[in-house]
Amino acid sequence: MFRSWRSTLQRVSSVSEDDEELAELRQRKLLALQRQAADEQRQDQAQQRLEVQKQELLRKLLSPEARQRLTNLRMVKPEFTEQLELQLIQLAQQGRLVVPVSDEQLKKILVQLQSTKREPKIRRV
Repeated sequence: MFRSWRSTLQRVSSVSEDDEELAELRQRKLLALQRQAADEQRQDQAQQRLEVQKQELLRKLLSPEARQRLTNLRMVKPEFTEQLELQLIQLAQQGRLVVPVSDEQLKKILVQLQSTKREPKIRRV
């Protein structure tokens, strides 16, 4: 009888150690997830601040008609529009852009960018 009580006690202590280990692992995982969520939230906020700053600069650089054209273009070609916006901001910072950019000037810039774009040629053999 003493042996069975002793083996039961050993199993109970083993289970309690396992429970403690499991609780510690859960706590570590929870802390890691909380840190990750906080980091993601900070990154999202920083990205939103940058986007607001970019839109503010574009509002100063472009006429209302040019901004509307850029908005329409964003719906069709978002990546291209993102690059164009950054280029416009850089040109303005370098003083190589007349501010505000009218719709006609933006059209000319778009035509120039499209003419430099290389079209793929398909040859049949």
